Amino acid sequence: MRVKICGITQPAQAQAIAALGATALGFICVSASPRYITPEQIQAILAALPTANRPDCIGVFANPTLAEIATTLAIAPLSAIQLHGQETPQFCQQLRQQFPHLELIKAFRISSIETLAQTAAYATVVDTLLLDAYHPQQLGGTGQTLDWRSLKSFQPQKPWLLAGGLNPGNILTALQQLSPAGIDLSSGVERSPGDKDLDLVVQLFEQLRHRA
Repeated sequence: MRVKICGITQPAQAQAIAALGATALGFICVSASPRYITPEQIQAILAALPTANRPDCIGVFANPTLAEIATTLAIAPLSAIQLHGQETPQFCQQLRQQFPHLELIKAFRISSIETLAQTAAYATVVDTLLLDAYHPQQLGGTGQTLDWRSLKSFQPQKPWLLAGGLNPGNILTALQQLSPAGIDLSSGVERSPGDKDLDLVVQLFEQLRHRA
């Protein structure tokens, strides 16, 4: 199962989290976010990561232009793009055509069954789906959980990641109810936005080992 730790801002923490077993690291490319870091900062973190067994390095954008993504990629060689805004399937298709070598992840902030149904329109234009909790002001990292029971029938055509308020204390409960291809944590393993608590990351992987 993929384990993505999102909102990474510090090279030393990125190295430690990768060493603990994270298979993906997320970097927030949304300037309004408290976890935002510049492309140059992302590049410095990527340069500090080992080349062997390097986790996927994912840039998180919200309603970007293709030019904005291209500018970031020219500085920071990411392996995946996550779209966390109101991007259309048409935009996703354009992005796929321009950067066919990158994994494309489309995130959805689930507020209703209708929102969940919208994911079907993206099945042919993205590689991975991500379900996050809805918040009227914040795009992610809110600490709010989804109604896991309402997702039991969610069986999309593409792999999907579960996000939204996950932490070491509730991860096993979530995974007892659902079988996502991966999980995505941010605020659940933090001291403050962008400052990861490595003790919580250790606890997370201990919990996942219990599941195995």
